[in-house]
Amino acid sequence: MIRKLTTISPWYLEIREICRTLEYASEKETIKRLESLLEKPDVQIFGVFRKERMTGIFAFLMLADEQYMEMLIGLACLQNAFEEIAQYLEENYAGWQADLVFNPADTALRNTLMRREAEFFTEQVKMRLVKKGCCTDTDGILPFCEPYAKQYYAIHEKDLYWTGEKAAAALERFNIFLAVDHDVVCGYIDVTNCYEENEPFSLLVVPEYRQRGWGRKLLAKAIESNGSSGMALQVDVDNIPAIRLYESAGFVKVPGGISQAATWHIPLSRKK
Repeated sequence: MIRKLTTISPWYLEIREICRTLEYASEKETIKRLESLLEKPDVQIFGVFRKERMTGIFAFLMLADEQYMEMLIGLACLQNAFEEIAQYLEENYAGWQADLVFNPADTALRNTLMRREAEFFTEQVKMRLVKKGCCTDTDGILPFCEPYAKQYYAIHEKDLYWTGEKAAAALERFNIFLAVDHDVVCGYIDVTNCYEENEPFSLLVVPEYRQRGWGRKLLAKAIESNGSSGMALQVDVDNIPAIRLYESAGFVKVPGGISQAATWHIPLSRKK
């Protein structure tokens, strides 16, 4: 049985039990994050129950106008909880796109998505900002503005849900900074701005401008703009240059922080 939750306080013990069954899930951090997400109007939290016992808890960012959801938390102590939440989404959100990031140890979730022909991506490692790196000047880094919008859209990664156009239309959610050299936009960084722990979501420098320090400047500006909030990111495990850049800026790898990303296009009708 699936329930939409507006509070988690009656199930603190069950949530802690679920976390204890999973080596990678922190009880304290999970509950703190769930409490924070309850305050977000565009986040929905679901509990999976067997009789009155919670066996799984899931939090999704839900953008109804876009028919898009992103799994922010997905934890379960019983394998069939993943199948139950997947069936619920099929029944209630047909035609939506679901992006999911999860621990590769969650073989039950992976298998649930494989049965539904989801697309999987390279494993990533989580890195968290623990101290600011050496001072880096941010000359040439500007906040997003309309005169440079077309150039930003043109170089933006196209295989993300959050395209340049969508990020620019959601400035209540993102800070966007542009690297500008002689009136040419040669790079950008999109970073969330509305969470306790924000994330540099997309960082790109066009090839002919690489190895000139633009990536370091963009990252420094994102960190500077983040104030006292935390910051963490996901990076492909085999992207050594990016990992070194983030380490130089004060990020460290989170122990056990390996994740798998997948995109599932929920069909308009379930397969028989």
